[in-house]
Amino acid sequence: MSKRLSKEELESDPLIENYNRAANFYAENRITVLSTIIGLVVLIGGIIGYNYYSEAQESKAQELLAIAEGYYSQGDYENALYGNEFELTYGFDQIADEFPRTNAGNIAIYYAAVSSFELGDIENALNYMESFDTPDGIMGVGPLTFHARLLMANESYEAAAQKFIEAANWDKNEVTTPSNLFEAAQAYYKAGNNERANELVTQIIEDYPQSSKFAESQKLKGMIAAN
Repeated sequence: MSKRLSKEELESDPLIENYNRAANFYAENRITVLSTIIGLVVLIGGIIGYNYYSEAQESKAQELLAIAEGYYSQGDYENALYGNEFELTYGFDQIADEFPRTNAGNIAIYYAAVSSFELGDIENALNYMESFDTPDGIMGVGPLTFHARLLMANESYEAAAQKFIEAANWDKNEVTTPSNLFEAAQAYYKAGNNERANELVTQIIEDYPQSSKFAESQKLKGMIAAN
């Protein structure tokens, strides 16, 4: 026959002891515990609801983006940017404004910048690019380069050079890195910062001798030395 445990032994058992502590804690803090549980349930429900809402927003934004892209592909940048009120379509500007937390909304910002540039509105294009969330890796290099070229068109040469360098370092490789470094060197040269321009072309010559920008870098280096 198994030995029955005494009351003292039961109370000293770690599992039972922890249970008793928990029971006492719950009895003393019942309202707080219940509030915490309810709060967690509400939080989890809110996360599930938010995820569902986010997916719905993304889907809607993608649909609207596809229509605006149709105008864009036809070179109709005005309707692509602002929509067509007769056809009740959204433009990139409206999509970016109404769906700011979606991937489609972010892509719409970039399209809006390019469309503005095509319409000759460089300032508006720059405003869009300031709010664009640049993607990681090689996909982000093109937008950064475009941003830098907008700054060049705006004659903001120092800022353009810095943006070209950012593009060069965003995803280092044998093609886009030396190309953007050379663009940065040209921007510094236009800004009258020959020292910085010389540093960059020297970097291209030494680090990227197989680059398509090698010969141009040598030429620019000679022009800088002649000044």
